[in-house]
Order: sequence, then C-alpha cells, then structure tokens
Amino acid sequence: MRINTLFRANLALKLFGFAKIPLISFIGPKIIQIDDEKCILRIKLKRRTKNHLNSMYLGSLAVGADLACGMLGLYHIQESNKNISLVFKDFKSKFLKRPDSDVDFICSDGIKVREMVRDTIETGLRQSFPCKIEAICKDEKVCEFTLTLSLRYYTKQLP
Repeated sequence: MRINTLFRANLALKLFGFAKIPLISFIGPKIIQIDDEKCILRIKLKRRTKNHLNSMYLGSLAVGADLACGMLGLYHIQESNKNISLVFKDFKSKFLKRPDSDVDFICSDGIKVREMVRDTIETGLRQSFPCKIEAICKDEKVCEFTLTLSLRYYTKQLP
C-alpha cells in the first residue's frame, strides 16, 4: 500500500510539474514519504539546484518548502473527493546553515490540514493555517519555513 501511494504521489507531482509548473520538473523533487500526518520531499543537490557557492539555491529551497506543504494538502483534498482549491497566502523563511548536500523538506501538519479540508467543506468558507516546514541536510536543520496554506471549497467545477 505504501509503495502504491508513493508511486501515485510522485507520478502526480511529475505530471503537475510537466503540465502546470515546469520549474518543478526542472528541479526534479521526489516524495519520500506521504501519509495522513506528514510529507517528506527530497531535492538533490545537483547542477540545476545549486548556487555559485555549491550549496542549494534559494529558489530550490522555496520550491521544496512549497511542495512539501502543498502535496500534503493535495493528499487530503484528494481523499475528500471534493473540489477544493489550494493556494499559499504568505511565505516566511529562516536560514540557519548552508545546505551543501541533498535536502529533505518535512511538513508534519497533516492532521491540521485534514481538519482544514473538513472545515472548508462543512462551512463553505476559506480556511487558512500557517504550516511549518523544516529543511534537513545531513541530519541537521538548515532552514525553517512557514507557509500559510489557504483552502476554499467550490460547489462548481474550477476551470
């Protein structure tokens, strides 16, 4: 079951990147774990993701944080089988150390995201929540991100 979920999530990520946001495909992130509670996404340090100092480029770090939280949101939205839009209202970051190797982005707010999905369906109102994402490199935290996830339920099909 776990492999099937990971396979489907990574396939969805690749297709979404290819069709909607080519930068995702260019960077090549991979979901390592996704379940009700957390999402772990990895971006490898390679020519396309590093800066002139041979550490991970700020843009690559931003993509990783966005996707770790966003994929967790999409996971719960797909489980609900409802027409819910997902956007981010703001983005805050704190850089602690240069990431000089592959980086894992961990969002552990899955329970709260699931509650947000349920609340937006029940109330029909937009729900927002600041999700925390940690970037880990070589078992050490290198960045902290806070992205405010915003969900809205639509009774009609989105374009």
